[in-house]
Amino acid sequence: MTAASLSVESLSWGLPRTEPLLQPTSFELAAGQMLAIVGANGAGKSTLLRLLYRFLRPNTGRISLDGQDIWAMGARQTARSIAAVLQEQQSDFSLTVREIIALGRTPYSSGFGGQNKADNQIIDAVIERLKLTALTGRMLGTLSGGERQRTMIARALVQEPQLLILDEPTNHLDIRHQLEVLRLIRGLGPTIVTSLHDLNMAAEYADTLLMLAGGYTMAYGPANKVLTAPLIKQGFGVQAEIQSLHPSGHTRLTFHL
Repeated sequence: MTAASLSVESLSWGLPRTEPLLQPTSFELAAGQMLAIVGANGAGKSTLLRLLYRFLRPNTGRISLDGQDIWAMGARQTARSIAAVLQEQQSDFSLTVREIIALGRTPYSSGFGGQNKADNQIIDAVIERLKLTALTGRMLGTLSGGERQRTMIARALVQEPQLLILDEPTNHLDIRHQLEVLRLIRGLGPTIVTSLHDLNMAAEYADTLLMLAGGYTMAYGPANKVLTAPLIKQGFGVQAEIQSLHPSGHTRLTFHL
């Protein structure tokens, strides 16, 4: 599985005759890096993600993977290059865990032949890597939140994407499963873009942060440059106390009104 560099240039989106939900946004992300998009509700996080996985066509700007405009790619090539794990998941597909994961090989299939030997080897490797072997015969609706999230991540990984996009992957999970999911995605291989509500988790796990507010870019860079008291006050409307933890150098935040 290879990673691609991501380039976003002057990207914006909005409905006709309305204020854009995302104002012109630009950033560069190196191959294999993890970007966390942070911001209050309505900041534009989900809009940006939908543009990145080509669900929305931008009003302005360009998104490139390794220098190639994603809108110049065919649908199959895009599905092989970009995978998304979304918040909106059905409670049950009436399929087993393995069958759900195998759906990720669809961009590589031809006709109605099903999976070949190479597909099955990829599926088996991902199932083992995400520790889902014991769950392969279970139905999605019988799984815990953490197990379900790992299943959806596995489905994305068998696409062998260069860019993996996750919309609030820790949402509705308890703390243990939040940590498990973030540790898991941090070492997967593809370039990763994820939205996160928890600023402490974003600071600990992401290489780079992008803070949005009202559709505008507030800051882009490492946690210690983005998660400052003035920017958090401006972007979230709360006071922040910031502590640098030694020897890790991680930032730890506490908040109050």
